[in-house]
Amino acid sequence: MAVLVGMVVLWPGGAPAHERTGVGFDRQTQQATVAEVESISCSSANASGVTPTGDTSTAEGSSAQQQEDGTCKRATIRVDTGADKGRTFTEIVQPDQSRQLHEGQKVVVAYEPSAPKDLQYSVTDVDRRVPLSLLAIIFAVAVVVVGRLRGVMALVALAISFAVLNFFVLPAILQGSNPLAVAVVGASAIMLIALYLCHGLSARTSVAVLGTLISLLLIGVLGSWFVDWAALTGNTDDNTGLIHGLYPTIDMSGLLLAGIIIGSLGVLDDVTVTQTSAVWELHEANPSMGWRGLYRAGIRIGRDHIASVVNTLVLAYAGAALPLLLLFSIAESSVGTVANSELVAQEIVRTLIGSIGLVASVPVTTALAALVVSADRPGTGALPEPVSATPGATSAGTSGPAPQQGSRGGKGRRRKH
Repeated sequence: MAVLVGMVVLWPGGAPAHERTGVGFDRQTQQATVAEVESISCSSANASGVTPTGDTSTAEGSSAQQQEDGTCKRATIRVDTGADKGRTFTEIVQPDQSRQLHEGQKVVVAYEPSAPKDLQYSVTDVDRRVPLSLLAIIFAVAVVVVGRLRGVMALVALAISFAVLNFFVLPAILQGSNPLAVAVVGASAIMLIALYLCHGLSARTSVAVLGTLISLLLIGVLGSWFVDWAALTGNTDDNTGLIHGLYPTIDMSGLLLAGIIIGSLGVLDDVTVTQTSAVWELHEANPSMGWRGLYRAGIRIGRDHIASVVNTLVLAYAGAALPLLLLFSIAESSVGTVANSELVAQEIVRTLIGSIGLVASVPVTTALAALVVSADRPGTGALPEPVSATPGATSAGTSGPAPQQGSRGGKGRRRKH
């Protein structure tokens, strides 16, 4: 109910409109095809006055003499969508450019209506929709084949998660709502839908939900504190700068904090569900085990989980920032200088706060699961064998050894039947 109320209060009326800047992702784009590619000398290409492709420019270290002596390509591009469908334009591709165009290739072109007619279109990227769609289909088939009904439910939950992000979280932040509040409500909605849809409405799932919520709260508090203390602005690259320029009212440090919370949610779900399932299975294997015994056994499993998951999270962030780390390595900067820069400090704070939340989720979820599963509730767990009033007698009326207690927690006590 709290999540529903939060979504109603923060629900956006739509992202505020803005005038296109023509910069980065804020450009008008169309689909196009490379109709023809022919080889020409770079000297004649430069003399013709046709500009090279904008987003496939040569490295700054290339000399003008190398470009003059090389063999360039002149690509004729045909626009396939929009009002200018069928229109063609020409671009020069230098020999040392990282992206080379070939005939029949699908590309994305930027359109700038205010530019001169012969400069209105330029190639900005390759059209990757077909390989990405095929990869998504392979992923979905693999999940359904292995997971079966659970896999289908996981895919449905994934689609709903994207819908929450697209229709609630992003528009609400653009509208000016507090990014932290939006992230907490949105992440909670995603968590509730994903966990209950994939694992069913049960006490086991509810324990995982509670463990995840407590860990998210801890991540939110620590994140708010350290982002403010470290004076992280969240405005560290061209994309965040463009967002701040278009929507100055957005709290960029709050946006950073929102990213930390949402980014930690996926791994938190994994940890809390696994720990809860481990405790439940331990109880099924030995129903007489008390909550202390269940907690100790569960926390031993959790320690292995902590070691692997924290390493996974750190490597995931390091992999995403690998080009940046290479730049610092090339510059031969000291570790202290690198860590102190906002670009790296932002990732350090993101990684460590997320890892603290993951570590905390293990004992919290394990304790909650042990308490819930060991509670005396009618009709739960396996019933032990009945004990006769005659010492040493079994349920069949024959003599035999007295039943052994299942754990230290039940030592010296007999169950009532």
